Amino acid sequence: MTKIEDYQSDAENQWCPGCSNFGILQALKLALVELGKSPHEVCLVSGIGQAAKLPHYLKCNFFNGLHGRAVPVALGIHVTHPELTTIVTTGDGDCYGEGGNHFLHALRRNPDITVMVHNNEIYALTKGQASPTTPLAEKRTLQIRGVDIVPLNMPAVAILQGCSFVARGFAGEVDHLKDLIAMAIRHRGFSYLDVVQPCITWGSHPMRWYRDRVFQLGHDYDKHDRELALHTAMAASEKIPIGILYEGKSPKTFGWRFRETVTAGPLTAVELPTKQQIETVLSEFKKA
Repeated sequence: MTKIEDYQSDAENQWCPGCSNFGILQALKLALVELGKSPHEVCLVSGIGQAAKLPHYLKCNFFNGLHGRAVPVALGIHVTHPELTTIVTTGDGDCYGEGGNHFLHALRRNPDITVMVHNNEIYALTKGQASPTTPLAEKRTLQIRGVDIVPLNMPAVAILQGCSFVARGFAGEVDHLKDLIAMAIRHRGFSYLDVVQPCITWGSHPMRWYRDRVFQLGHDYDKHDRELALHTAMAASEKIPIGILYEGKSPKTFGWRFRETVTAGPLTAVELPTKQQIETVLSEFKKA
């Protein structure tokens, strides 16, 4: 039986004392234990940033890569080892800025992975510059007169692009966030979770400001209504809805054709093709 202690890492934590990332870390541990996932069954993937440090603080498989490149690495891991629960833990700068192109095309491919974005609306690791999600007119360490371009709304983009699981969580509500993470992992296909993660060092608002504004979507909210989900994601309001914004039927996942015709398991279990098999494939290409 998996226990939360099984995920305890010996790495020294480098986050600021009181950082809301601790809430996300705890929620992820609780979700994995609730799902009965042992550490060897999980692989975390990250790029660069404060959010990308999270895999260091969890005892399981992980790959800490380049800035903005977490999603394609996770896709490669999933393709070669589909039995692993592959989770990307990333930030708004890492995923929406440097990695925005990879995120968009992952929506198209629909791999069976979970992408969890710590969205603090800044580049916290490099001391508070504006990120792709910084609100209009807010001042940052480089944007001293205020940001003059509109922020990206990735939950809305994901819904428009057909992502079948789009949710928003809040680092300050650990139990609710734990439930969202567990549901995202259970969902077959590309699962996307944007987490409101206030930065206590470089952010514009304290944790209390967010606590006063977040609210959980009620039981009367129809998460299967795509138009309602898009309206909710795009609505301009002082209130911040958290919960599953949209959940629909997942299309076939990335690599399904290969697994149906070649292997039902990891690529490492596939035997190398014979010379005759290679020649047959090449002849088919030549005929085309």
